[in-house]
Amino acid sequence: MMDVVGTLRRAWANAVAHLDFPLLLITAAIMAIGLGTVYSATYDSTHRMMSQAGNMGIALVVMWVVSRIPPQKLMSFAIPLYVIGIVLLIAVFLFGVKVNGARRWLSIGFTRVQPSEIMKIAMPLMLAWYFHKYEATLKLKHYGVAALLLLVPFGLVAKQPDLGTSILVAASGFYVLFFAGLTWRLILPVAVVGIVGIGAIVAMGDTICQPGVDWPGLREYQKHRVCTLLDPTSDPLGKGFHIIQSTIAIGSGGVFGKGWGKGTQTHLDFLPERHTDFIFAVLTEEFGLAGALFLAVIYILLIFRGLFIAAGAPTLFSRLLAGALTLILFTYAFVNMGMVSGILPVVGVPLPFVSYGGTALVTLCLGVGMLMSIQRHRRRVGT
Repeated sequence: MMDVVGTLRRAWANAVAHLDFPLLLITAAIMAIGLGTVYSATYDSTHRMMSQAGNMGIALVVMWVVSRIPPQKLMSFAIPLYVIGIVLLIAVFLFGVKVNGARRWLSIGFTRVQPSEIMKIAMPLMLAWYFHKYEATLKLKHYGVAALLLLVPFGLVAKQPDLGTSILVAASGFYVLFFAGLTWRLILPVAVVGIVGIGAIVAMGDTICQPGVDWPGLREYQKHRVCTLLDPTSDPLGKGFHIIQSTIAIGSGGVFGKGWGKGTQTHLDFLPERHTDFIFAVLTEEFGLAGALFLAVIYILLIFRGLFIAAGAPTLFSRLLAGALTLILFTYAFVNMGMVSGILPVVGVPLPFVSYGGTALVTLCLGVGMLMSIQRHRRRVGT
């Protein structure tokens, strides 16, 4: 009997040895909040909550498997994963499935897959490998090559069109460039141009948002999203309906909210996409400012833990990958909360570990698994 107990203990110790418990507890806490909010948002059906619970189980298994893969092995996946992602994105462009005017999916018979999700992981993995390879001889030209490696998938995703995912792909690559030492002399001019451009759009909104005015590089619906952000009341029953109802839900929650399952905007069906992209509005209506701040604090803990792992990583590849993966999580949360609150355009980015959906959840947990792998490797190097 003692031998059986000892064997089980050793098996359990081996199973959890690669897990970073602070990171796991933080992630699990956000998932628990998400599951409860999904249940409230889909009060008329328990199917979605059960489905999301299944998605979380699969995502946690993926996280556990990836956490056991050494960073050196992860590095060997960089080129194959990047090439596969590019090939699949080209396949989407040629014969992908069109849904709501966007060609983002590939049909594989029994289901459909979205290849752009692969690039959220493949992009930082590829650039981290590239800078690690040329660490000893890093020059300005290497940043140029890295920028080209980033622009190819970004362009293919933006062409689908999928503005939200293209922003995440671009951000994941930029974070690697930034952590690799990209000079501020190159960053600041781009930032200044961006700020001036945003200021011009705000100042000239009444003119450039008129019908018949084309915006170079953007499709008509993307133009409408920006114009709706500037003035949602210009089309309150059409393009501005989502953001108006979302801000009403957030504002009506007050400081402590209306209580779990008692959100009127949610349960009277005023709030669209309440279990996916706009789930933050559901949470804020039911738990108020206090609930929103509590969730924000947990996200901050997640970001700090990820950056702590990145700072202690033993190799350039590990540092770049951990730093980029951590800031991708920040970007997810910031963009979603911003668009639901009406300070950013609606771009279809889910709230990490909270919004309903399997693909994004698995992708995020895959990234967390990589962070755990890097942390475990750091502990081994230190011993």
